[in-house]
Amino acid sequence: MKILHLIFILLFCSLSAQNMLPLDTLKLKEAKDMLADDYGNLYIYKNKDFSLTKYDSLGKQLGQMMLTVPYKVQSVQNPLTVALFSENAQEMKFIDQNMNEIQKVDFKHKFGFIKMAYAEDLQQLWLLDDSTKRLIQYNFRNETIINSYPFDASFDELSDLLVYENKVYILTKKQIRVYTFKFEKVFEAGIENGKRFRRENEAVLIITDNSVVKYIPEKELVTVFSNPDARIVDKNTLSYFEIKANKLYLYSLENKQEDSLQTEPDPKRKDTVQDVERSEIKPAEPDSPEGKLEKKTEEIESENPAESSLQKLIEDSSEVQSASV
Repeated sequence: MKILHLIFILLFCSLSAQNMLPLDTLKLKEAKDMLADDYGNLYIYKNKDFSLTKYDSLGKQLGQMMLTVPYKVQSVQNPLTVALFSENAQEMKFIDQNMNEIQKVDFKHKFGFIKMAYAEDLQQLWLLDDSTKRLIQYNFRNETIINSYPFDASFDELSDLLVYENKVYILTKKQIRVYTFKFEKVFEAGIENGKRFRRENEAVLIITDNSVVKYIPEKELVTVFSNPDARIVDKNTLSYFEIKANKLYLYSLENKQEDSLQTEPDPKRKDTVQDVERSEIKPAEPDSPEGKLEKKTEEIESENPAESSLQKLIEDSSEVQSASV
């Protein structure tokens, strides 16, 4: 019975960790990509009309931007300044929290062909120039090239670029590669449907179509969230998000940690449960034979503990039973 009770508790916790958000299923059906900022706002990108629309967690539209060519949203971790790169237009846009364009950087007249761009901050970009096979650090505020490194890597099916702590992260649909600025490869691993990087403090995460994978520096990849039935996934600092069957689900990171703790209770917790169970054993009634036996046993042990042998206990128990009869 106690095992069934524990199963029901774990089942309830696992179900409560999942919440369905009230977003229009038609809007989700047409979504090509989705991102979530740390305020719980959602950004839906559609290839159908090249639109980027921002919603709050209740499904209310907060803003929309209509684009003329495909753009890749780099990140919405800073919702005040969101960077978008277009390989077709050879430019990068920056938009504010109301989805208004605040700046545009044109690459056509200064570089060859930029395959991917990464905005490190509000003044520096990292550019992969496919025509010259170079990685370029560019200050777009004063339009100057800070550094340039030979980078003769294959850019087929390139999904994203990240530069962090003197390492260059290259993500394609099928693998992740990590290089030094000297073009020395320090890590390589296969991955399915890689979409973009996400950096949280010192952690580098990889977002795929249906999973979130953590990079352990120069060692391995560890999957931290996965659902093969999901079509699109993303995360912010508090939750994981997924679109499944044209519905949007949220999984709280706090509930997920609580579930893992409840699955394997520690030995101290088990001892406490056993002590409580022992204390819940009901004492025998005083007038019953069992009660008289317990009382007589206590008297024998208090008068002379050394004589409270098994034989003494048997003799007194027989007397109590005969008396009760």
